[in-house]
Amino acid sequence: MLDESKKLFVGPRLKRLRRERNLSQAGMAEELGISPSYLNLMERNQRPITAQVLIRLAHAYSLDPREFATDDHERSISEIEEIFTDPLFRNGPVSRHEIRELAESAPTVIDAINRLYRAYVGMRSAGEIAAPNVSDRDRAEDAPQVNPIDRVRDLIQEAKNHFPELDEAAETLASDLQLTGHEPFFAIADRLRAKHGIRVRVMPIDVMSDNLRRYDHHRRQLLISELVDQSGRTFQAAYQLAFAEMREAIDTLAAQLEPTEGAARRLLRVSLANYFAGALMMPYAKFHAAAEALGYDVEVLAARFGASFEQVAHRLTTLARPGARGIPFFLVRVDSAGNVSKRFSSGKFPFSQYGGTCPLWNVHATFKTPEKVVTQIVELPEGSRWFSVARAVSRASTPWGLPERQFAVGLGCELKYAHRLVYARGLDLSAPDPTPIGINCRLCERAACPQRAAPPLMHALIVDEMTRGISPFTFDVT
Repeated sequence: MLDESKKLFVGPRLKRLRRERNLSQAGMAEELGISPSYLNLMERNQRPITAQVLIRLAHAYSLDPREFATDDHERSISEIEEIFTDPLFRNGPVSRHEIRELAESAPTVIDAINRLYRAYVGMRSAGEIAAPNVSDRDRAEDAPQVNPIDRVRDLIQEAKNHFPELDEAAETLASDLQLTGHEPFFAIADRLRAKHGIRVRVMPIDVMSDNLRRYDHHRRQLLISELVDQSGRTFQAAYQLAFAEMREAIDTLAAQLEPTEGAARRLLRVSLANYFAGALMMPYAKFHAAAEALGYDVEVLAARFGASFEQVAHRLTTLARPGARGIPFFLVRVDSAGNVSKRFSSGKFPFSQYGGTCPLWNVHATFKTPEKVVTQIVELPEGSRWFSVARAVSRASTPWGLPERQFAVGLGCELKYAHRLVYARGLDLSAPDPTPIGINCRLCERAACPQRAAPPLMHALIVDEMTRGISPFTFDVT
């Protein structure tokens, strides 16, 4: 529902929708039952959109009004602010006000700047690895490519990490598998053998020393390492079943999202198969109902669906079905060095694209208390507040003498949803005491932070030889 007390300006998105439908202002105004002049005012953000017009838009163009009313500007603004912290722009700083105006009036330009900067970063990184031969200035070179991992992350984010066609197919298949009466792993293995002639085998470590999963095309065997726990084995078998039964649908969807064949599209196919595997283990309707009933207790959900903490946390970021939406969560996975290896969001949490996360966020503290869930209310510099749930996880068993592969998984949502979480019971959410954090050090403008590792790049560094503050860096806050 649209909050009547909050004015919602959607001019650029309304204009973009009209142009995508190849409509004139007069044509769209007629379909919405409003005057062309009023539509013009809304497109120029001189009038807010009303609940009535939003409902008419939903009916006329088959839109979900909540999605249309969702403000994605903050994520775009955060991304472009991070780009402009690059020392490349130090001599010509761009104000936050100008960035916000650009995001509101020309969101496609923001996307173009983002793609251009990523291409620049890719070229710069390649140059750092091996200096190019620039003696022949007339030689034609291929344009630098965007990192395929970043490209896939963007595509999944644009889809709100929700792929309804895969969810629906997984639900149907899960119902068929349940009729067998077997545990999920054995039901999936039987399906692979009976319908596709693929045998699933759990193999000893001396055979699978460098792999957790390998598919042998010639012998039609799916080999899974004995180091993988039961939830992981089920997931790997479900992943193989995705390619056996959903290959055409996955290929079609991947081609729609990424028209160019290459590493990004192949990685996207992997991501979509992973999505299907998670949806098969945790069918949408049953999982959503259980999540709501259990207050989103991740560990109980994991026990009920035979999944891991990370698998459940990931699945919670995909619950965007109209009429059966879950809390819009974000997920981040980091290692002990702070490197981000996974991030998903069905909301608008401003992830950093090029750095780690704030050390004051207690997702990092989970490494000290393995298997224990920790919670925290955090506040970002612009004032938004979030409720965070985090726990350290291990990906697979580790043989003696090898370093344990451990990560921390953080799951969070806007504070306004926290009352629906079992983790927030007993807390006074009306008067929280949030921990102030930043996106990362170079984007954070908080002064006197004892954990600061670098000064913010948008502010001048102040060096005082006679003073040592709480933070090792002092900077001009104006």
